[in-house]
Amino acid sequence: MHAPDQSELLTLLATGLAVVGADGRVAWLNPALGEVLDVGPRTAVGQPLASLMRYAPLADQLVRTLAEGRGFNLRGITFGVARGREVTADLSMQPIDAGRVLVEVHPLASDLNAGDTPLSATLRGFAHEVKNPLAGLRGAAQLLERRLADSDLRQLAAMVISEADRLASLADGLLRHGGAARIGPVSIHELLERLEALVSAEANAPRVRHDYDPSLPDVTGDNDRLLQVLLNLARNAIEAGAQTITLRTRIEHGARLGDRTVRAALRVDVLDDGPGVADELRDVLFHPLVSGRPDGTGLGLALSREIAHDHGGDLRYVSRPGDTVFSLYLPMDRPHE
Repeated sequence: MHAPDQSELLTLLATGLAVVGADGRVAWLNPALGEVLDVGPRTAVGQPLASLMRYAPLADQLVRTLAEGRGFNLRGITFGVARGREVTADLSMQPIDAGRVLVEVHPLASDLNAGDTPLSATLRGFAHEVKNPLAGLRGAAQLLERRLADSDLRQLAAMVISEADRLASLADGLLRHGGAARIGPVSIHELLERLEALVSAEANAPRVRHDYDPSLPDVTGDNDRLLQVLLNLARNAIEAGAQTITLRTRIEHGARLGDRTVRAALRVDVLDDGPGVADELRDVLFHPLVSGRPDGTGLGLALSREIAHDHGGDLRYVSRPGDTVFSLYLPMDRPHE
């Protein structure tokens, strides 16, 4: 794996950034600012920033920044963006060299989408950039599926197509401003069967065991997002070196979820025999950008707990070497949305 260069790191930042040339046109824009302006980063390149961020003094301020060779800060300005929306933000402009300006945009809290967290905003920005590669991946898998004679290989190609569709759906959900999850009945054991098929396709697939309560009814939730939670947990176990993963389902009565106690909750446990969670990570494991691997992003568990909370549930863990359990709790009495 190659080390990320500076542009890749800037792309992942939650802060909105753009590089603007002396002609006022966008030379580069990161996904976080694309989210604020409601425009794809690639679409924005070559367009005048003043046409994407409608604020009368903006063009003159860019010229002044280059002419005087010093930075400027604009506090609490309101500018128009796509679809007739208005955004209030703090702006800073800093000359990079004789012909380019770095523009930094910090929307004020009142202008974040309802229900946003910094993690959600970052991931929605990232979602702008993953949809095109996913489409290419899906198309390549379709070609393979049609050309392969071996039925097992065709099944693997079909799995790639299914996963590309699922990830594209998740990206659409992240990009849907203020949109709700696609809520419906969820058969947890069917979901776990899909999870097992994905885990079994891994190059270093562990042994998967079941410990199910067959009497469990459906719960209410978003199938794709809940599968993403469970897949994150399973892949974390695989990457930690687990040889066996056990999937267990139970009903827990009188469970405390957030600030309320529910009559009954579905509990899905993902158990593994890996080395366990390192002591220095135990208190911050669900924080964004915290990872136990040098090449980890630290977003998987943070996103997983956020999805659990969106479903009115929770994600918890207990860990010791050889015995780690992550538990997803989902309320049984959550009304349909």
